[in-house]
Amino acid sequence: MAKTVIQVEEVWKRYRLGVIGATTLRDELKRLGAKLRNKEDPTVPLDESNHLNHKAKGSYVWALQNINLEIKEGEVIGIIGKNGAGKSTLLKILSKITAPTSGCVKIRGRMASLLEVGTGMHPELTGIENIYLNGAILGMSRREIKEKLDDIIDFAGIAKYADTPVKRYSSGMGVRLGFAVAAFLEADILIVDEVLAVGDVEFQKRAVGKMKEVSSRQGRTVLFVSHNMASIQSLCQRGILLHQGKVAFDGPVTPCIEQYVGLNNRMGQNESIRTRTDREGDGRVRFTSIELLSNQSVCTTVASGAHVTLRLYYTVNHSNPISDYDLCVNLYDKVGDFLGYLTTMTACTPPLPELKGSGYIDIDIPKLPLSEGIYRMDLYVASKGQIHDYVENAFNLVVSGGSFYGTERNSRPYWYGRHVLIDYKFIFPDT
Repeated sequence: MAKTVIQVEEVWKRYRLGVIGATTLRDELKRLGAKLRNKEDPTVPLDESNHLNHKAKGSYVWALQNINLEIKEGEVIGIIGKNGAGKSTLLKILSKITAPTSGCVKIRGRMASLLEVGTGMHPELTGIENIYLNGAILGMSRREIKEKLDDIIDFAGIAKYADTPVKRYSSGMGVRLGFAVAAFLEADILIVDEVLAVGDVEFQKRAVGKMKEVSSRQGRTVLFVSHNMASIQSLCQRGILLHQGKVAFDGPVTPCIEQYVGLNNRMGQNESIRTRTDREGDGRVRFTSIELLSNQSVCTTVASGAHVTLRLYYTVNHSNPISDYDLCVNLYDKVGDFLGYLTTMTACTPPLPELKGSGYIDIDIPKLPLSEGIYRMDLYVASKGQIHDYVENAFNLVVSGGSFYGTERNSRPYWYGRHVLIDYKFIFPDT
């Protein structure tokens, strides 16, 4: 049975808003007395929640609230959530960069963390000197560090700049070196924040591959924070969803991602877009509603391979008709990955019919190339470089059943994340 390497018990973290400093001598004496008696701070309102869109009623905000986690050796865990949910705060507490306001964190083993560009790096030291410095902090001997030095430099791709002070590095070079140091030195626990997004696509792939290697082959624990759900799904077996400073879900990664997407995208909840205020554009054209039709009838779900029509209703709020426009529907899968678009720019030959008054435009799809699932659609219309209307999460397309290939099988077993289907066939020569 795998041993527990991280134990988080009833952790709370509070931050003070605005100017940091003493208020009055009376308040400071009250805080000191409460602290000595192991009591709550009497000057702090305890009902503040961590919500970016809500104005705080007091001077403090709870970034984390009653966090309880148990993490085993060798687990690869994805920590996800909206901006401001408390992900980075949790990692900083685990990395001992900041202390919890209350609660207890127990860690067994050596830990290496990469939380932001330049973490753990001394800007005046060279790349090589920083490698030795980080190894020494982890308790490694100089000989042990030297054995891994070439691998670290090669993985980071900084051989030409290894003897250059880190302050001369670009942000991408700093991230590559920081990750290589954290991954190759003998740490039992590896913590990586969204900082990997700074690196290029090739390095991101190598970094994800290295994290898989250190967890599966070397039995090390990895905590990974990212907004890239595809990376989370491919790398992690367990997911932790933080929402407003609380653990909203802790379990298998696929349902964790689905719940996160549901928080952001209103998945499964098609609402009227006529009254939506969370949209962009100058308003000369407004999308008012969307209908999904199959066999000339409005429907809520469609089958894979079916002949469907997407009907977009609009209103032009201007006396002059709109011409030379670009209308686009962006399509995303359930984890928020972009799949493709339906656009007049590629499917139509100018000039397009003018948009005036109120009406609708049909998008005809003879054979729906999507496997079973829920897909998100964004709507966009612009002309002459000016956006008139852009609505995110405007519609959710629900595909249920159907047989795109006529074989009753639309995908291979356990072939997750492959949602777009290609119309093709095999031709075998006569034998």
